[in-house]
Amino acid sequence: MIERISNSQLFQLILANIKELIREPGVLFWGIVFPILMSLGLGVAFTKKKDVITQVAVIGENHLVHQAADSLSLIFTFLLQNKAILEHDREGKLARKLTVPDDKLGNTTFIFKSLDWKEAMVLLKRGNLNIVMDEKGGAVQYHFDPMNPDAQLTYLKLSRLLNVAGTVVKATNTEISPLTVSGTRYIDFLVPGLIAMGVMMSCMWGVSYAIIERRSKKLLRRMVATPMKRSNFFLALITVRILMNFVEAGLLFLAAWLAFGITVQGSVPALLALFISGNFAFAGIAILLSSHTSKTEVGNGLINALSMPMMVLSGVFFSYHNFPEWSIPVIQKFPLTMMADGIRSVMIEGAGFAEIGMSVVILSVSGLVLFIVGMRLFRWH
Repeated sequence: MIERISNSQLFQLILANIKELIREPGVLFWGIVFPILMSLGLGVAFTKKKDVITQVAVIGENHLVHQAADSLSLIFTFLLQNKAILEHDREGKLARKLTVPDDKLGNTTFIFKSLDWKEAMVLLKRGNLNIVMDEKGGAVQYHFDPMNPDAQLTYLKLSRLLNVAGTVVKATNTEISPLTVSGTRYIDFLVPGLIAMGVMMSCMWGVSYAIIERRSKKLLRRMVATPMKRSNFFLALITVRILMNFVEAGLLFLAAWLAFGITVQGSVPALLALFISGNFAFAGIAILLSSHTSKTEVGNGLINALSMPMMVLSGVFFSYHNFPEWSIPVIQKFPLTMMADGIRSVMIEGAGFAEIGMSVVILSVSGLVLFIVGMRLFRWH
């Protein structure tokens, strides 16, 4: 009998929260319409300022290291003539660094990485590089997406360097091979980040701020006088928010599919598991954040202090590999980074449970732990 009452109570709480949500036009606009407009606008008109560091993939190790004098590659000769420094990157891959000074537009540093085709395609889809170089039949080949302005700019800079007077690489020894690999466009990179960011912002404002606002208006004092269970109160808020996030993400994906032809290349069940675990993680953070705060001004500041750094650092709008190397291991541990990287892996890299399983476990466990701690520390007034 008690269990039946409890279940009915939870259902009524969920229903009440849904009605409260759909009665707010602002929530529907900022939660559904605005992310779609943002993805459409950035996908069509996004441009990036001048590059400071440009990653270039070179297929095969022999183009970066010293070879026999009778078999010097054109790329190696070019790098040798320009005194490119040979080093290993953070993953242990061979790389050569070449800095081109420019007093007017600023210096451009090219990082030539030795990769195979599979590795190059993964980094290309993650936004870590935008052009691939190879050498076949005595000609340097450039592989890039012709619709990517950054790739075009990189090609123009590189081809100019390779074709300057005095260099053994002549214009007749270059060839352009346009890439048509699905998932290499900026919009393919952007939409998964927007989906992950939408989940974070929805949980932060829809759960955390809602609790803080009710506490500040003395509404929680009235609720505690009812036979309502604390767990049902939290679960109702979280359930409604997760349902809302499914609607928002689904409509955003639908708009991107209709406008840009975006598809899911990997496992759909793995994508759903990651999406739900990300919701759990941010819901747990929201419950913990709102467990004591009683002023909306303080709550507003706490939510922004937590969400804004992740929006900037976690690779929503651009790759976080643009930040210093020492910061990348820290950024990769952010829940927004884990969720955005996982969604990208499934949508544009064809990943499944094997690739994102650890992220699903970490997000789920952290969300459960934070939820339990937040519920223990929670106070009604």
